[in-house]
Amino acid sequence: MTSIVDPIRLRDLEVRNRIWIAPMCQYSVDAYDGRPAEWHRVHYGALAAGGTGLLVVESTAVVPEGRITRQDTGLWDDDHVEAWRPIVDFAHAQGAAIGVQLNHAGAKSSTYAGFGRDGSARGSVPVDAGGWQTASASDVQILGLAQPRAATTAELDAIAHAFVAAAHRATEAGFDVVEVHAAHGYLLHQLLSPLTNRRDDRYGGDLAGRATLLLDVVRRIRAELPSLPIIVRLSATDWTEGGVTPDDAARVARWSIEAGADLVDASSGGLVLADIPVGPGYQVHLAERIAAEGVATSAVGLVTSAAHADEIVASGIAAVRIGREALRDPSTPIRWARELGGDVDWVPPQRLRAY
Repeated sequence: MTSIVDPIRLRDLEVRNRIWIAPMCQYSVDAYDGRPAEWHRVHYGALAAGGTGLLVVESTAVVPEGRITRQDTGLWDDDHVEAWRPIVDFAHAQGAAIGVQLNHAGAKSSTYAGFGRDGSARGSVPVDAGGWQTASASDVQILGLAQPRAATTAELDAIAHAFVAAAHRATEAGFDVVEVHAAHGYLLHQLLSPLTNRRDDRYGGDLAGRATLLLDVVRRIRAELPSLPIIVRLSATDWTEGGVTPDDAARVARWSIEAGADLVDASSGGLVLADIPVGPGYQVHLAERIAAEGVATSAVGLVTSAAHADEIVASGIAAVRIGREALRDPSTPIRWARELGGDVDWVPPQRLRAY
């Protein structure tokens, strides 16, 4: 049976194991310019040296107006390429593959981070305080944030182009993978969910219409970067009646693969307040539903032990992603591999004495 310590191939990319680091927002660009800073170099360096197969860095905006907070990283400008390159180079030196999650936050953009330069402020940043008018699938307010306006058809097409341009910059910086963020209540998810998409143009209507922008993004990246592995992250349920269902997500996942994606990550929620049964592996069943369509799928959601992760991969899920567990211990992949008795060469020589 396949184990978390086994390698996996994504197109021409050999990934050394199936214990991957999920994207986790850091909100640490205190210069507000989208450039990763000292924190990012140290943070991602530690995660890369911890033995992961694939490290996917945080939500990174494809346009300035797509940032969740002003302290988000970006890839909307060529200057960002040089800022990301040393982080990418260090990850490669540790033997890790590294990807970047490309995002537009839509109605969830222009918010305070809650720490750092913005202090403890929460909610939407007013326009007269440095924020901006947000745009979304429709003018539906989300989670008590400022009301967005409905983006025009031309604007959505331009956003698709921005995703492709950011993917090009990602490859210039040396990233091995791009992840298209269509989860957690951000713009592509706002379009996918009937809770927030009330459009009557090509980007609205039935599920196929609501998936149009996501699939356009994937097709355009694939057409222009034919060898680049693409992951799509979905919220596979809104956990609310009338929202995205696991069956909807399975259809969108299959369409994403047909459009050129290589793997779908199954997360959930983020669009509306819901009663979510959070617990160990609480989202794994969503990955299993998508994998049942013959789609390579990764699972995420409070997977906190080597045995549980190995069981998930042995069942046919392509990889397990960890977040909080890696924040607690960046060397979790090494620790898990050793717990399973794996003979691995992922330990940096500087740390061999620890083992």
